[in-house]
Amino acid sequence: MLHGTGHGPESWDRTAALLPSDWETLRPGLSALLGGREASFENLRAALKAYCAGIEGPIHLCGLSLGGILALDYALRRPEKAKSLVLIGTPHRVPRAAFALQNLVFRLLPNSAFKGMAFDKRNTFALGRSMKNLDFRGRLGGVACPALVVCGSNDRANLASAEYLARHIQNAGLKILPGTGHVVNEERPEALAELLTEFYRSLD
Repeated sequence: MLHGTGHGPESWDRTAALLPSDWETLRPGLSALLGGREASFENLRAALKAYCAGIEGPIHLCGLSLGGILALDYALRRPEKAKSLVLIGTPHRVPRAAFALQNLVFRLLPNSAFKGMAFDKRNTFALGRSMKNLDFRGRLGGVACPALVVCGSNDRANLASAEYLARHIQNAGLKILPGTGHVVNEERPEALAELLTEFYRSLD
């Protein structure tokens, strides 16, 4: 379970606690995976690859936002290791206008405002710079594992991407959670756990 930039691995705790007790969930912190390296997308990609290499056999990948981007990228690059893929509030490309606006807002925020986020202010900007041209269009047909795309109905920034991902990933399911925003795992952990349980059991 891979978290987004605005939160840490603990954002999955409530959802994971509601999954069947005999299921093992791994919730790495992205900052910890980097081991002090700059939070560029290339470094995160390499850190995730190294982390997953230590896990025996195929992996069920589940990610929200940045975590979804990393999970999707990994599934495309290492299809033999991806047993399934769940993408939550995940963009299929970085929209330039929204990216520029977000950067402007972040520049106005004090360093203290980044304490609850995955990375500090410097690394948040480094990550943004490294991802500004990220675009999965034309590559989604390469996802070989079963997939589920999830998005909150109030996550207006990612609804179109959710529909795009579901259309272009072979045999992907799409679930829109009503009355929910971007951080589905914190806003609706019960509903998300139910969706995940149903999806993973359907693979058996």
